[in-house]
Amino acid sequence: MKKSFAMAAALAMAFSAVAANTYAEGETKVYVTVSDSNSALVLTQEPVNVTDIDGDGKLTVNDALYIAHEENYEGGAAAGYKTSVGQYGLGLDVLWGKENKQSFGYYVNSKMANGLTDEIKDGDYVDALTFPDPSDLDYHYSWFDAREGEGDPDKEVTLQLKALSFDASWAPVENPVEGAKITINGNETDFVTDADGKAVVKFTEAGRNVVSAKGGNIKIAPPSYVMQISGEAASTTSTTTTTTTTTTSTTTSTAATSASAKTTAKASTTAKATTTSKNNSPKTGDSGAAVALVSLGAAAAAAFALRRRNEK
Repeated sequence: MKKSFAMAAALAMAFSAVAANTYAEGETKVYVTVSDSNSALVLTQEPVNVTDIDGDGKLTVNDALYIAHEENYEGGAAAGYKTSVGQYGLGLDVLWGKENKQSFGYYVNSKMANGLTDEIKDGDYVDALTFPDPSDLDYHYSWFDAREGEGDPDKEVTLQLKALSFDASWAPVENPVEGAKITINGNETDFVTDADGKAVVKFTEAGRNVVSAKGGNIKIAPPSYVMQISGEAASTTSTTTTTTTTTTSTTTSTAATSASAKTTAKASTTAKATTTSKNNSPKTGDSGAAVALVSLGAAAAAAFALRRRNEK
């Protein structure tokens, strides 16, 4: 009998070790986009290898955002990213160095997340945004119907731009964005979305072209689409104006970000080196964190509803 128990225990330990090694060796890569309070893209589909940084036993939106800051924000996550556990679970206090009265949003694959503790998987797109004005809820997450593409110079792509809003029952609704001006690598073009939110975008510059949009019939957070055009990028910065579009190409352009945002880029550190930090990313698996904080869209909707009721 003792031998049977010993053998069972040994087998259990062996299976646990295999499972742990499989989990450790498997790579989960997601693509993180962050926009700041100036509606500027400061990270655009940045690849992030996600590990369980907060020790809650799963890979989450929080892990992805923490590591994205650790690897790309000057001073790392300690300077640019902070969370805390409150009444509703894990909440976001600082995003890209900005305190904003928790007026942030986070989305996975263009869908509203329930909270920072939502699980993510390999290949997901994680978007986070900062409301320009915490008191103004009329600001909408937006996205293109595609994330990336590649082709030769003069490649044309039809993109559709949508934005998230809410109906009378506060259910999420997707609507096309009309009249938004398309930008490429931060420069305005003559391409404008139509009533269906669609625009035909032409690419002339080799290299990485980051497409976004601004303006339109509603206020939107900047969407992102990345087009890789074959050929060698220009060695110097040049601006060309035609009757169809204005583009700027540089060899150093890797995202449609402002110059100030790019200065915050820092050398990557390993995820393992950050696992000892508990100040900015508390262990969400602890008993105090019972419920995930709802996403910005739902929180904004609830706050807006409450404000309307109070005004009556």
